[in-house]
Amino acid sequence: MYPEPAPTVAERSQELPTLYIVPTPIGNLEDITLRALRVLKEVDLIAAEDTRVTRKLLSRYEVKTPLTAFHEHNRRTKLPELLERLDDSDIALVSDAGTPTINDPGQDLVAAAEEAGFDVVPLPGASAVTTALAASGLEVDGFVYVGFLPRERSKRVELLSSLSGEQRAIVTFETPHRLTAALKDTLETLGDRRVAVCREMTKLHEEIYRGTVSDALAHFVKPRGEFTLVIEGTSNVPNLESDDDVDDLLAEAKGRGMTARDAIAEVGALTGVSRRELYSRWLELDS
Repeated sequence: MYPEPAPTVAERSQELPTLYIVPTPIGNLEDITLRALRVLKEVDLIAAEDTRVTRKLLSRYEVKTPLTAFHEHNRRTKLPELLERLDDSDIALVSDAGTPTINDPGQDLVAAAEEAGFDVVPLPGASAVTTALAASGLEVDGFVYVGFLPRERSKRVELLSSLSGEQRAIVTFETPHRLTAALKDTLETLGDRRVAVCREMTKLHEEIYRGTVSDALAHFVKPRGEFTLVIEGTSNVPNLESDDDVDDLLAEAKGRGMTARDAIAEVGALTGVSRRELYSRWLELDS
């Protein structure tokens, strides 16, 4: 049997005011849940990352609740105001798409509300991460989510190198103008692994491309839209029996022209050896 439904906003209002974390569709507006719509209609205020985007959803479902903007550029000044409203009002937190607090400033409001003693109630709903994983066709016993890859190539390569020994699937977001660079760095750093490149998920021009990294590079010549990448984890886990094995990995990385920083990140991910020890061993390679 299904459990009893969650209490309504009115029923909860007899207790402390509540901040609701409300997921919204990642593309198709039909992917909103019945509970999310009910909460959006019953709360006193909706704090939205972009009121223009959220207003389209509210208009579709005739939600008349007042909106206020809460985003990266106003969060410092808006946070005290929202906490003051929580003294006597229920608030719903939404992002432009998907679940709030993941790659958006909503996490600051949630942390502050919890610290102030208000109830924080999360609702389940749409997520680009789990949608892409489900569609990837890759083995997903576990996964590592890293958000957007860094814009700077050196930092992007450093992050990817640190994941070279990761056996779980790797999930990342990417923009159309950086997709090619991200795929090239993935190919160079992680090798030609299997990957699922998910474009415009749940939208009119949705595309799920499955293949190798090099295949994806050839396919997405002029990338458009929003991308979620699922990269296959490694199956090459070294069997380290001695310190010489660690030195061999460092020497091999150096032979590939890697910098000390990138080599240490890669070998550290593979072996679990501390950065300090690996750096010391790196310096000894030429001695």
